[in-house]
Amino acid sequence: MGEGELEEIDELCSAATPGPWFVRTLDDDHAMNLVAVSTVPDTGRSERWPDFDHREIVAATLVQHPRYVDAGDERWDENAAFIAMAREAVPRLVDEVRRLRDALAEKGT
Repeated sequence: MGEGELEEIDELCSAATPGPWFVRTLDDDHAMNLVAVSTVPDTGRSERWPDFDHREIVAATLVQHPRYVDAGDERWDENAAFIAMAREAVPRLVDEVRRLRDALAEKGT
């Protein structure tokens, strides 16, 4: 992975909503059992409007009932968990790649 690719990943991470991110289940006439990625942890109560703030939502998996969009493999919860985890993991992975590359460069000189 080249430095240009790492810089591009860095820019994408920097532009995204700051983490950490969490998976939440929301429910109301509009959310309809929505699985979402949020800056606030899930309470386990499937909050109904107005008990959740839409400004806390980073992304939604749009798996609602009735379903407007569906995940063919039915892994919407797992996919949402991956998205939330990636917010923290990707910047750390980029840092580790750079650290290892620098260590190899020092060792080679």
